[in-house]
Amino acid sequence: MSALPKVAVVGTGGTICSVGVGPFDILDYGANETMLHADALVAKFPEVAQLAEIVAVPFKAVPSPNIFFDDWKALVLTCDRLVAEHRDLAGIVILHGTASLEETAYFLSLTVKVSVPVVVVGSQRPASALSTDAGMNLANAIRTAASPEARGLGVLVLLNDEIHAAREVTKTSTFRLQTFRSPDFGVLGHADGDAVVFYRRPMRRAAPDTEFDIRELAALPRVDIVLAYTGSDGTAARALVAAGARGIVSAGFAPGFAGPADFEVLKQAAADGVVVMQSTRAGSGRTFKGKRLREAGFLTTDNLTPQKARLLLALALTISAEPAEIERAFLTY
Repeated sequence: MSALPKVAVVGTGGTICSVGVGPFDILDYGANETMLHADALVAKFPEVAQLAEIVAVPFKAVPSPNIFFDDWKALVLTCDRLVAEHRDLAGIVILHGTASLEETAYFLSLTVKVSVPVVVVGSQRPASALSTDAGMNLANAIRTAASPEARGLGVLVLLNDEIHAAREVTKTSTFRLQTFRSPDFGVLGHADGDAVVFYRRPMRRAAPDTEFDIRELAALPRVDIVLAYTGSDGTAARALVAAGARGIVSAGFAPGFAGPADFEVLKQAAADGVVVMQSTRAGSGRTFKGKRLREAGFLTTDNLTPQKARLLLALALTISAEPAEIERAFLTY
């Protein structure tokens, strides 16, 4: 029996799996339309076999903007299957593009039902690039997934030696290696050369101890985002209501309010039964349910970014559309 921990590596594609036309192709590599599946990426960085017994899991290889509910459901079921088939599994690593990595990580942190650590990892430079971060990120994600201290923290995100909580992390830069940040709160820990170390725990409820079970769910309720900007005349908000949105997240001006035309459209939508939630485009900080929002029937998203608030609202709507229940979910998760 191997003395190394067993870690599954599931590939969904993205930059970490991409191959450009040469070592200096670090921006336009997507035009090469070549991505490695999990087994091929592991084979490209064979040193990771020194860290764990790797179970490479076939899944898919696509740019991360292509990933949505059907893929998330398949990942939840894949995690179930892996834990059932490998009773000695220490953890699971999911390879992912950075564009939507934070959304996948947070959604999984609300829906995964396995107790082993799940770590989502990407890279800013393709696997073929000179000085790519793909290999070290993969290695550190494997080390983190195998760490007993990673249990009970929800789904984790690993890039640039830093370990983040899925709820808090967001991509903050287009090209820089240190793009993923957790505003207001910072990292949970680090994957250093000698050890994986943690310094704090997230307070909000997370996988596997959540009330959301999507394994039999066919689709998510439609929830959309309206971005605030000066001069908006409410056209986008009206279109989303007409499209049948059951929920709308207003990504408002900081500290959290829509422009006047959008506000009137959303106020009417709330009166007609659409769940309208006020967030902010600022990137960090809580929203406050003041008098104007209360009178309009808006709810607030606490400190979630609009893209994450959209996901929690969609999941909450699978259970209840009652405002008190929605608010409870946003204070719980």
